Amino acid sequence: MLPARAVMIAAEPGLAVVTGATGHLGNVLTRQLAASGLRVRAVVPGFEEPGLVLGTGVEVAVADVRDQGSLQRAFRDARRVFHLAGVVTISTGQRRLLEEVNVRGTRNVVLACLETGVERLVYTSSVHALGEPAGGSPIREQREFRPECLFGDYAWSKARASIEVMAGVGRGLDAVVVFPSGIVGPHDYRLSELGTLFLSVLGGRMRVYIDGAYDFVDVRDVADGCMSAMENGRTGQGYILSGNRVTVREMLVELDRYAVRRPFRVRAPMWAARAGAVFSPAYYRLTRKKPVLTGYSLRVLGSNCRMDRTKAETELGYRARPFAETVKDFAAWLRETGRLGPRAGNEKRTRFACTPRPARGPGLV
Repeated sequence: MLPARAVMIAAEPGLAVVTGATGHLGNVLTRQLAASGLRVRAVVPGFEEPGLVLGTGVEVAVADVRDQGSLQRAFRDARRVFHLAGVVTISTGQRRLLEEVNVRGTRNVVLACLETGVERLVYTSSVHALGEPAGGSPIREQREFRPECLFGDYAWSKARASIEVMAGVGRGLDAVVVFPSGIVGPHDYRLSELGTLFLSVLGGRMRVYIDGAYDFVDVRDVADGCMSAMENGRTGQGYILSGNRVTVREMLVELDRYAVRRPFRVRAPMWAARAGAVFSPAYYRLTRKKPVLTGYSLRVLGSNCRMDRTKAETELGYRARPFAETVKDFAAWLRETGRLGPRAGNEKRTRFACTPRPARGPGLV
């Protein structure tokens, strides 16, 4: 789905640069920009291989967000920069890396834009950079960030990075910030945390769950939103790019429609999930698996995930497709790329069992 605003971008000459182009959102955005007819340059660090992700027709510049000089070379002649590069994690113990890449890296991007005369920057932050309002009211955009009040190092780093962008606006940079929720969907080549979770369910490997909910947004819709923010966003403003609030049980039922097998599942009590989360960092380090159950993920699934995207819909023309469509397309892509086997027979149904005492709060095992 390429909206009309992509045609407006394609009608204008100039170079668009994408940092983090080998990531999930990055490679989808790069593809959509190239499909719109725009000249695109993908910024890729020297330790990553861009070939399988980016396809053809895209320039590649080797640069690292931790090196401002390399960014200035990569941004040369660019009119627009989409800054997506960053560390995404639900684990603990990575604050130093998050500060180096997410915070200082964003500062370097801002400075490189100012030095090279980039006309506009769109920075992809996260809804986790926004504080939760009291009383469970919907989360809305804000320009003042309070990283010290947020839970988790990742949220802290994205709030601080957003502050760096707003500081650049104060120095004359034309910049816009977008705040996506939980990104899922096809072309997740390196499998993000959410992609790993969804694949686990589709593969029939998740037998225990905990109640909770989260807002999932299709990666293609976020890419569209980034493109529209570049074209239509107001300088110094932020836009929430959310999708659909989905409970854990609703997520499991939808994924099971395309699963290899549909196991009998038991709902675990929260105390068991919290106990397991204490030992999860050591487990994931030893197994080198992408984390799914952590203290941070339990907190997120129990937090306020009601998000107001009215501003993005009104000013950007942003739209979010149904969660069912995202799941269907993601499962199809996994099968096309050999990551998922044939689906189970239609005669089988998802089955759930509950513990005697209902679980309080969210979580997922």
